[in-house]
Amino acid sequence: MIPAARATATTTATTTATTTVTGTGSALCHHGEILQGVFLDDGGRRCAGLVTLPMAGPGSRAEFVRAPGTPPEALTVVPAGRSKAARAAVLAVAACAERAGQPPCGGELRLTGDIPVGLGMGSSTSDVIAAVRAVADSYGSRLTPGTVARLAVRAELACDPLMLDGGGPVLFAQREGRVLEVLGPSLPPLVVVGCLLGGGAPVDTLALPAYEPDAGDVRAYERQRARLRRAMATGDVGLLGEVATASARRGQRILGHPEFDALTGIARRVGAVGVQIAHSGAVAGVLFDPAEPGVRHRVRDCLRALDAHGIPATRTFTTSTTVTTTKELCHGPAHRGVGRPAGPDTSRRPARLPAL
Repeated sequence: MIPAARATATTTATTTATTTVTGTGSALCHHGEILQGVFLDDGGRRCAGLVTLPMAGPGSRAEFVRAPGTPPEALTVVPAGRSKAARAAVLAVAACAERAGQPPCGGELRLTGDIPVGLGMGSSTSDVIAAVRAVADSYGSRLTPGTVARLAVRAELACDPLMLDGGGPVLFAQREGRVLEVLGPSLPPLVVVGCLLGGGAPVDTLALPAYEPDAGDVRAYERQRARLRRAMATGDVGLLGEVATASARRGQRILGHPEFDALTGIARRVGAVGVQIAHSGAVAGVLFDPAEPGVRHRVRDCLRALDAHGIPATRTFTTSTTVTTTKELCHGPAHRGVGRPAGPDTSRRPARLPAL
């Protein structure tokens, strides 16, 4: 497992006899979105935005071996094919070299991690942020989250707010790399029973049908934004669940998961507050209020119901360190999963989240 991501990678740059310099960086993932849509910024302009569901555990780690004196185009990535992370490293080298008053150079970027790709968990953004942090670390530099976000958007056109390192829930403009609104100091405690829709097959986001929201859609998104803001301010887990479910339902106009009705039906029957689904993948979660009586029994009933409907469960986790542990919630063997394949940005096979 990857340790909790840092605001900047710990400086571990070392110089060898061959003048190579090494830096490291890491970043976490998320568990899909609580809310996603098109919103109005402070100037009244429409922009795409999202609120992700944080999840500790899986993540990406990068090591960048900088080779001063080599041309900047001589930059390789291992595993081969991680083109977004490679682009991010090139951009980060240019930015950090300029700050340091040095010419940009090439090097080797090595990536490791355990985030399944294609499930909507921010695997590419995690790779990109880890790469940027590793490059910055090799220069002994500290990049602000805003700078990292701008580099990430340039590298992959849109990014998740993983560079903020769990600093509180935000509405984030993923195509612009900026925070539209800080929704509160922290997410209300949740217990999340993770699962996979569509058999866990990766979603090709480029193949999804285009959707252009109208003024009525934007008003609907803004209403959900206001409700989520209220849920954050008051710690209303039930209201948060309603917002997440409404957002997931709207997302089905594009994703069309055949298990959606079954999933929401299970949530109602076991007393969950709602469901959340990644808007660019197959990962989903059934959301519970940990303060509700009998939450352990509800979680176990949920796992049994998912199994009965052929919906593979992945991991059960909490969004707060003060909530009952997963082992205490489940009282059973962990679900076994397949780790992330060491392949390019697009996965060649379905992957399951590793269990806690």
